[in-house]
Amino acid sequence: MKLINLTFITALIWSSCTQNKSNTILPIYGNREPITKTVNRKTVTDTVYQTIPDFKFVNQYGKEITRKSLDGSIYVADFFFTSCPSICPVMHRNMLNVYNEFKTSGNVKIISHSIDPKHDSVPVLKSYAEKLGITGNNWWFLQGDKEATYKLAGNYLTAVQEDKNAPGGFVHAGYFILVDKQKRIRGTYDGTNADEVQKLIGDIKTLQNETSNSIAQ
Repeated sequence: MKLINLTFITALIWSSCTQNKSNTILPIYGNREPITKTVNRKTVTDTVYQTIPDFKFVNQYGKEITRKSLDGSIYVADFFFTSCPSICPVMHRNMLNVYNEFKTSGNVKIISHSIDPKHDSVPVLKSYAEKLGITGNNWWFLQGDKEATYKLAGNYLTAVQEDKNAPGGFVHAGYFILVDKQKRIRGTYDGTNADEVQKLIGDIKTLQNETSNSIAQ
């Protein structure tokens, strides 16, 4: 399948990606904006980072899922469609490794956004999840307004679009996006590459041990 990489790569080049020398702090991707405020009568400069905005979709159980549903969780996001004839099956076989590693951790979730909500109804997504062996609430398959889904993809520094000439009728990148508890993007990984997915698993563990005062600036 043809991949959309230009938007993603451009965004990454523009993004901030500071790492410390020990590589134990993950970078923060996306825009950042300095703000000045007064603390204890002193003027200090703080940084406001780009975060994932609010959204409202429905999961494979028919339950409404919003940004707030992920409060307190590290999560991994991706974009797919159930009838995808190319990269989606590979991506989700690899994502199963992430699911199995963290399904009992309690603070890690996976959300997979369907880019074909007309076909991927709630029953279709539920059947898809069951075929993968997914139970419980650690991995949600989401569907809803198509335009809202496509717009949200841009906030994850990726892109999707319909293309009648593409296999299955859609073009999308095969990235897994790692988001921290503050809804900031902390990593991106090729979901079709098993080595990249192993790195994702390691980075999730790094985030689980991260303290609020150890964030890269």
